[in-house]
Amino acid sequence: MKVLVTGMAGGLAREAARQLLAAGHHVVGVDYRDPGDLGAEMRAVEMHRAHYHKTAIEDVFRRGPFEFVLHLGRVGNLSERAEKRFDLNVVGSKKLLSLCLTSDVRRLVVLSTFHVYGAHPHNHTPISEDDPLRAGPDFPELADAIQLDAMAAEWAYRHPQVGAVVLRPTNVVGASIHNTLSRVLRYERVLKLAGFNPMTQFIHHADLARAVLAAAHGSERGVFNVAGPTAIPWQTALDVIGARKLVLPSSLVSLYVSKMTAFPAYLVNFLKYPCVISDAAFRRAFDWEPLRSMRDTLQDVRG
Repeated sequence: MKVLVTGMAGGLAREAARQLLAAGHHVVGVDYRDPGDLGAEMRAVEMHRAHYHKTAIEDVFRRGPFEFVLHLGRVGNLSERAEKRFDLNVVGSKKLLSLCLTSDVRRLVVLSTFHVYGAHPHNHTPISEDDPLRAGPDFPELADAIQLDAMAAEWAYRHPQVGAVVLRPTNVVGASIHNTLSRVLRYERVLKLAGFNPMTQFIHHADLARAVLAAAHGSERGVFNVAGPTAIPWQTALDVIGARKLVLPSSLVSLYVSKMTAFPAYLVNFLKYPCVISDAAFRRAFDWEPLRSMRDTLQDVRG
């Protein structure tokens, strides 16, 4: 079986590719970034470099036909210009969805994020897939992620001939993951807001890769949350990874965010208010559950 995986410069896509190769599949990888050395284990991956919104991605699809497309290349790095994130996440994803339709792809998995729900004092616990997306009004830096999520969800229902699944995973962590939260958890001192200790969830990237493959091999379509083993207080998570805490009052957080680190403003609310999701629907639909305990998941963050 031939499978296309986007985002191959990232740790999650590489783990998904590793699991696919172990199962005997032919993996074609693509990323707009230089993936660097994939290592001996990944030598069998047929690698291409292409921006998802440009014609080069059409050439990649000509390498098919692909049974599955795993679109794991959502750009969450805020160091990229907003225009570039929009081009890749929205324009590029739209082009990729169209190519899946014209190329007779059987199953499509699109990686979104639980950040689209927002961390809000009015959130109830747990949040299901039918709950409102509160992230938009206050944090324009998430606009492209919300638009990608909505576009992919609508597309999944409009085109049932392609079994499309949109995944909204919780915080993805692991030794080979370099997203914003993983980098924050590797700081010498990790921010904790005085007077706040929200329940927080994490999922190991190997468990999420298994979830992606379960969705690809399944028959259900639609939008699904994916969570880790359990929810724990933020302070407990920092204790598990052995992080020293930088405790600040809310009045100083904006200064810390704007002057001292690359910590994105939208994440501050996730250190104040819970955003705990339920993945009961995904577990039922795809017979999946995480294999890593919460302790193992967090302890792998720092390697």
